[in-house]
Amino acid sequence: MTDKTLPLDGQIALVTGATRGIGRASALALAAAGAHIIATARTQGGLEALDDEIKALTGKSATLVPLDLTNGSGIDQLGYAIHQRHGHLDLLVHAGAILGGLTPIAHIDTGAWDKIVATNLTSVYRLIRSIEPLLKAAPKGRAIFLTTGRVARPKAFWGAYGATKAGMEHLVRTWADEIENTDVRAALVDPGAMRTKMRAEAMPGEDPETLPDPSEIGPLIVELAQAELGVPAASVLFPEWKQSRG
Repeated sequence: MTDKTLPLDGQIALVTGATRGIGRASALALAAAGAHIIATARTQGGLEALDDEIKALTGKSATLVPLDLTNGSGIDQLGYAIHQRHGHLDLLVHAGAILGGLTPIAHIDTGAWDKIVATNLTSVYRLIRSIEPLLKAAPKGRAIFLTTGRVARPKAFWGAYGATKAGMEHLVRTWADEIENTDVRAALVDPGAMRTKMRAEAMPGEDPETLPDPSEIGPLIVELAQAELGVPAASVLFPEWKQSRG
């Protein structure tokens, strides 16, 4: 029997980068709110650990999809599989990304550049292309993309990461304008500094205990999944959202 008091009861939510950090926190929060989670990440072991957590939390299993975001045909196959099994998708949370190291632009290895672009930017195009029909088939499809303050505040050595996230923001805002006359809505979320593996990679000398735990962003993701969103002229800033909630 389903619990009709859960705000996302029966909804289908696809979460990328679901085994760590903000992706994991989003998957757990959405599952607790009643959504069925389709979780993607590169490692089977990480996905199985997430599934164990979701089962312990809700008593239900997630759908696990080992997937490297650089695999465009894999993204296409995922969209087809969701269509075959569910016929629609209520929510996408795109948290998968890589930092790719902090390097002067003139020193970035060409192979590293190609991987960062494929992971952080090209995958967004492939995801939108694959899941737009699924979101349109839902009553109120929602797509949430994680971004960074480095888009607005460039900083030395962050060129590849910042540029690909800037490109992602442009794609999402353009797409949101294209679908304005549908029931699908998109949002960009800037989490700010958070206690994640990527943050530790970028700032190894920083005390992680001074930063918010990723679990704190879960309620915002659940809120946005239900919100009447407009075209995302600006990112939702988690620190400001948290402050407004006291």
